[in-house]
Amino acid sequence: METDPHRWIAVLRNSQDRLASIVRPLSPEQLRDPSYHDWTITQVLGHLGSQAELFEGWLTAAVDRTDPPGRESVQPVWDAWNARTPEQQAADSITSNERLVQRFERLTDDQLARMHLNLFGTELDAVGLVRLRLAEHSVHTWDVAVALDPTALVASDAVALLIDTLGFLANRVGKPQDKTFRLSVHTSAPERHLSLRVGDTVELTEWTEGPADGELRIPAEAFLRLIYGRLDRDHAPPVELTGGLTLDDLRRIFPGV
Repeated sequence: METDPHRWIAVLRNSQDRLASIVRPLSPEQLRDPSYHDWTITQVLGHLGSQAELFEGWLTAAVDRTDPPGRESVQPVWDAWNARTPEQQAADSITSNERLVQRFERLTDDQLARMHLNLFGTELDAVGLVRLRLAEHSVHTWDVAVALDPTALVASDAVALLIDTLGFLANRVGKPQDKTFRLSVHTSAPERHLSLRVGDTVELTEWTEGPADGELRIPAEAFLRLIYGRLDRDHAPPVELTGGLTLDDLRRIFPGV
C-alpha cells in the first residue's frame, strides 16, 4: 500500500475537483434525480458534505493527538444537513469538501508524521485517515457520475491506491454464502494477484502458493466496485471467471455498503 500521505491527499484533491465539476452544472431537477443507489443525487451530496464536516473534527483530533468527538456528535450534524434544501446541500457539500481537502493540503510533514487517531476502535495514522476519506469520496462521486453517464468509472488514480486496501472491507462486509472456495483474482490497471477465500468468513489477501478452485480476471476498477456492491449487470465489463462460479455468486457475497 502507498505510504506517502501526500500522494493520498493529491488523489483526494483530484476526486474533489471531479465532484465539483460534475455537480456545479446540475439543474435543481437533476439534483433531485436518483443516484446509483436509493439516494437522490442531493442525498449523496448531503452525505459527503456531512461526512466532510465530521472528518474535520477527526482531523483536528489526529493532529492534536486527542480523543475525537464521540458518536453522539454525529446525529446533530446529519440532522442539520438533512434540514437543508437540495440546492443548499449541493452547494454546501462542495464547500465543505473543499474546506476539508484544503486542510489536508496545508498539513506540514511534521504534522503528517505525528498524526494519530483512535476512531471507533481503529488506529489511524495520516495515510489511514486520508484513505478512509478517499474511499468514501471517490465511490460516492461515482454514484453521482454514473447516474448522469452510464459509462462513468471510478477515477483511475483512486483505484490505483484503493485496490491495495480492500482486504479489511471485504472481510467486514462480505457475507459468506453456501459455497466454500478460494478464488485466484488477477486484476488489470493496475495488475494485482489476490486470493479471495470464502468459507465461514470472507478473506481477501495477496496471493500465496496453493490450490485455487477458480480464477477471476477483471479490471481493478470493476473489482473495487464489486467489493463495494456496485458491479451490477448494466455496469460490468467483460470478465473471465472459472470454477463453476458466476458474477451473481460474487455479488451475493458483496451486496453493498
